[in-house]
Amino acid sequence: MSPERSPGTVVGIDVGGTFTDLLVVDEHTGQARTAKVPSTRSREAAGFLAGLRSVADPADLAAIVHGTTVGTNALLERAGAPCGLITTAGFRDVLEMRRRDRPATWGLRGEFEPIIPRDLRLEVAERTGSDGSIVQAVDPDEVRAAAEALRAAGAEALVIAFINAYANPANEDAALEAARWPNAFVTTSSGMLSELREFERTSTAALNGYLQPVVGPYLNRLEEDLRADGFGGRFLVVQSNGGVVPSEEAQRFPVRTALSGPSAGVVAAAYTAGAAGEPRVITCDMGGTSFDVALVDDGRAAFAQQASVDFGLVVRTPMVEITTIGAGGGSIARVDAGGLLRIGPESAGSVPGPVCYGRGNDRPTVTDANLVLGRIDAERPLGTGLDRLDVDGAREALREHVGRPLDLDAEEAAAAVVAVANARLAGAIRLISVERGHDPARFALMPFGGAGSLHVGALMREIGCPRALIPRLPGITSALGCVLADLRHDYVHTIATPLELLDAEALAEEMRTTARRGTEALRSTGIAIDGVDVVFEVDMLYRGQSHAVAVPLSAPAAGRPLDRETIARVFAETYEATYGRTLDDVPAIVQTLRTAVTGRRPSIPLSLFAPAADATLAGAERGTRPVWADGAWHDAPVFDRLALPVGASAAGPCVLQQPDTTIFVDAGLVATVDELGNVVMEAAP
Repeated sequence: MSPERSPGTVVGIDVGGTFTDLLVVDEHTGQARTAKVPSTRSREAAGFLAGLRSVADPADLAAIVHGTTVGTNALLERAGAPCGLITTAGFRDVLEMRRRDRPATWGLRGEFEPIIPRDLRLEVAERTGSDGSIVQAVDPDEVRAAAEALRAAGAEALVIAFINAYANPANEDAALEAARWPNAFVTTSSGMLSELREFERTSTAALNGYLQPVVGPYLNRLEEDLRADGFGGRFLVVQSNGGVVPSEEAQRFPVRTALSGPSAGVVAAAYTAGAAGEPRVITCDMGGTSFDVALVDDGRAAFAQQASVDFGLVVRTPMVEITTIGAGGGSIARVDAGGLLRIGPESAGSVPGPVCYGRGNDRPTVTDANLVLGRIDAERPLGTGLDRLDVDGAREALREHVGRPLDLDAEEAAAAVVAVANARLAGAIRLISVERGHDPARFALMPFGGAGSLHVGALMREIGCPRALIPRLPGITSALGCVLADLRHDYVHTIATPLELLDAEALAEEMRTTARRGTEALRSTGIAIDGVDVVFEVDMLYRGQSHAVAVPLSAPAAGRPLDRETIARVFAETYEATYGRTLDDVPAIVQTLRTAVTGRRPSIPLSLFAPAADATLAGAERGTRPVWADGAWHDAPVFDRLALPVGASAAGPCVLQQPDTTIFVDAGLVATVDELGNVVMEAAP
């Protein structure tokens, strides 16, 4: 039976490598429903629709917000579409030369293969000057011949990337018209990224073209199926910057969704931590396939202007800074030829899944290890569709593939797998904290995803975090982020001018124009927002440098004009805060203007998920079961986490179970429920 129709019903859906997580929120009634179903790799739309129909009637929804890993997986697996590139004569090999880096330090040859092979990269005569002047106009006939040759060679998408097109897109626009490409899978570098640096601009445009025939049809087919089911609301997609855009924009620029799902999780984590009074958290999203780590300081997630999805696959677009490793619940454990125990990056995913799923996999995973150690309840499989998990099968796989090579029994092998997995997870956390100058002792860990809460106690000890904050619904945190995410548009305008020659009024006018453009784009979506925020930054550096710092600028207003002196002062303050000094005798360069226009969507009170007023500790008790910890078996108490009242405490070792995850509280730690239903884990007094 479907719920009553309400214009305020919103669904967040995060499709991960192993599970698809759903959260349905009715903002009018204050009701929320969740679901977790297996993902269907290579048929993600099927899992999406099956999960949605299990919790809501699409005809009753006002909006669906989707976090997706379709683009990410296509890049990592090199499963995009054949794509052709038309570029300026002499610049055919930009994608191959990159920044003169290489995947391996030693050896005479590299192993990198560009996303577009050389025979699908063609040159045409054209030249735009760095000042925007058209030195040589492009020949439409030459472009048309190149496009026809690429189509004949099997290219499904077309990328046009000319040198200095960021300064004047006229030649690219003329080439686009002349190409007469037979479908919508066309990307121009200036339309994708109007910014100097030809490699980053070409790479981003090439990756976008590579993904368009994969992500575009997936989203389009999904929306058509939703409409056929009676869905009449807005279909939105989460971007890597943590904001959402309409599906049609995500289809045009799919590369901007490369970190869609993980970014949604960070959005929800920052929101939850802020509501709980934790301004500094390290988020740890551990699902079945990967472990994603991000840092939130002063309530804001760290951002990066570019990232490498894999070696040589550089995406230059604003995104939440996330470190990802292939270590999840489904990661496969093996002993290598040197006798070392390895975890991942290969994953069993949801199909066939861990050995304990009984679906044909015989190689042990991290989930199998946690099951054998008693930390997972074999009688309560989460989101698998199974009645129970096969403990004996998991134990035998661990004994055969880990225990026998290392001379360990099944429990010792399982403990070794968990210990090595924890070491890998801790290494990823150090990458984004210690190696960036952040002391983990000043942060709380915030695990989420289906597997993160099983490892959080060990990670606290490994990296020195004093406490952990486990959200009310860890397994569907990314789905919650989909519901919470604001609308966002990012714009880049290249300036490349010495500060002493900068026309401050022209810069102020560009800021006003971009702000209007972004605001109009937000309003045109027809999606309700509570307000609009505009943030300006200029990338600046000293002459001779190649790396810029982001300098915040206030919006120009009457009585507060923008001037070079103000920009110089803020640049000096920002540079000194970053590097500890300034270079006063070196001229400063204003490289680019960056504008982020954000439409604030209505917030969701987390009190929706708080424990019931009549909850009691006794009512949450679920007996005991044997759990392996610190080299021995313990008769550990088990609790229904969602039935625990505010203020309840449970000392480890113990297990807190809920429909979307399991929390393991290690010996020496205590878990306490706060007013919003979050679990705060810290050392026992």
